[in-house]
Amino acid sequence: ENFRKMLLTLSDDVRVILIKLADRLHNMRTLDAMPKAKQLKIASETLYLYAPLAHRLGLYSIKTEMEDLGLKFTKPEVYKAIAEGLNETKEEQTKYIGKFCKPIKTKLKENNLNFSIKGRSKSIFSIRNKIVAKGVNFDNIFDKFAIRIIVDSSAEKEKSDCWKIYSIVTDFYKPNPDRLRDWISTSKANGYESLHTTVMGDDGKWVEVQIRSRRMDEIAEKGYAAHWKYKQEGSKENSLDVWINNIRELLENPETNAIDFIDDFKLNLYSGEIYVFTPDGDLKTLPKGATALDFAFSIHTDVGLKCMGVKVNSKLVSLSYPLNSGNQVEVITSSKQRPRKDWLRFVITSRAKSKIKSALKEDQKRISEIGKEIAERKLRHLKIKFSKQTETELIKHFNTGTSLELYFRFGTGAISNTEIKQFSKLKSRGWYQTIKNKIYGPPVFTTKKKVNRKVIVFNDNDEVLDYGMAKCCNPIPGDAIFGFLTVVDGIKIHRSDCPNSIQLRANYAYRILKSKWINKDKIDFIATISIKGIDSLGLMNKVTQIISNQMNVNIKSINITSDDGVFEGIITLKVHNVAFLKELTTKLQKVDAITSITRTYKHS
Repeated sequence: ENFRKMLLTLSDDVRVILIKLADRLHNMRTLDAMPKAKQLKIASETLYLYAPLAHRLGLYSIKTEMEDLGLKFTKPEVYKAIAEGLNETKEEQTKYIGKFCKPIKTKLKENNLNFSIKGRSKSIFSIRNKIVAKGVNFDNIFDKFAIRIIVDSSAEKEKSDCWKIYSIVTDFYKPNPDRLRDWISTSKANGYESLHTTVMGDDGKWVEVQIRSRRMDEIAEKGYAAHWKYKQEGSKENSLDVWINNIRELLENPETNAIDFIDDFKLNLYSGEIYVFTPDGDLKTLPKGATALDFAFSIHTDVGLKCMGVKVNSKLVSLSYPLNSGNQVEVITSSKQRPRKDWLRFVITSRAKSKIKSALKEDQKRISEIGKEIAERKLRHLKIKFSKQTETELIKHFNTGTSLELYFRFGTGAISNTEIKQFSKLKSRGWYQTIKNKIYGPPVFTTKKKVNRKVIVFNDNDEVLDYGMAKCCNPIPGDAIFGFLTVVDGIKIHRSDCPNSIQLRANYAYRILKSKWINKDKIDFIATISIKGIDSLGLMNKVTQIISNQMNVNIKSINITSDDGVFEGIITLKVHNVAFLKELTTKLQKVDAITSITRTYKHS
């Protein structure tokens, strides 16, 4: 809710957001003095919301520092390992970059270009993301450093100068054609302009090269803070202006739940982009993965709400059709069309989600008003007096949660006459039981004593509470864990490095429970490992022999794929604890054909 209030200042002055981001960065720099629980809460909020917001506003320096500090406090061991690895190779990298840049500098001077070259390491956070995405260790990440070439050019010549520099660089070093990124012809939605390529340097090392003008570099570093310096009076609205206007529209719906708002807002902070065309040839920028219906809402709210069909490149497609860059899109509307709940399953833009939810709520309110009249009429017919007490009993009986949902179900006919009569019978029976209890006293129930199979205790006083294991990360004894109090499923135990931990700590810190394992009888827990290697005859037999015979582990499921002599496998096992799992993976790593084993969140 506080974050929503902060964004409301966008309507008045975007500088308030810049001040808030600076304040958050200062908080992160001084986080060492805070208690551990406070560190995790603030760092998780920063990674979940503030760093993506800085990214969206083009504040890359702030975003990078926030991400690195966020990793330092949420995963200190990972941060320390990567930082030490970078420090150990720093001198070697400096020499390599100097050697790499030497021929480029000479050629640029020969072409009378005024330029500067900066060499830098990739951020710790981005290296960690590469390690996770590729399933490799630090030593196997080859593009850990990059160079940036900044040219002093006039506005008229800057694009041609950037391409000239690209040509010079690729004359010396072979480029990877899949790694060319042209953001000078069409900038990113946050105003970022640059030309990126990855080239093969000496000794078979990949080096990322970023090429941009001085103006582009200032906008890349300072983002929206530099936006006004280069915006000319009367110039057309740029992508940053459009994004801020979209946020204002999102804020117009006061009924949106604060957490829903944050999730919708965050959807489009970090996403990649695609570029599509209207029938008139106008260019539209949408987040990667956007559907035909997202495009309709990007044109106008009414176009989206009345959309009944879409043509992509003159061919009729479904509303859920995912768009690609270069598509020409035409929207077909009808005054009879109404928004449907299932639309929310496939739209991805915050604008589309917000407008659909608002329209559905309006429809629900209208139908609920009719439904209330229907409910009163049906209850009168059954001689049941309509009152607040009756309403509460109906909500409980039909499990609707709210009166709005209850009357909506009446209005749509989801609650039949038979179900109403059943409610009437139970209500009469309940009245009889109340009279009986007053005369004879309430019934006495006996319960069997449960065997305590708990292996986790909570909070500092070692409370024993009911809980379940989160299926998203399947923690096992020895994992760092925390408890999360859900709305309907009680306490769920998550690994501290669960993919959902950042979001949970950022949005629901008050529902986090300190948790720890206690020594108990051996109980089996689910764990999943990913195995990669060279396919060979009898390999799977060796793997299953180690797992089942040597370690006496029960295999729950196994899924192996092989392509061009390389195999990948996902194996789900039942193990006692982390130490046992490590012993198993150590044995498997001794098999010659296996190149890597990692614990994963995927399940076969």
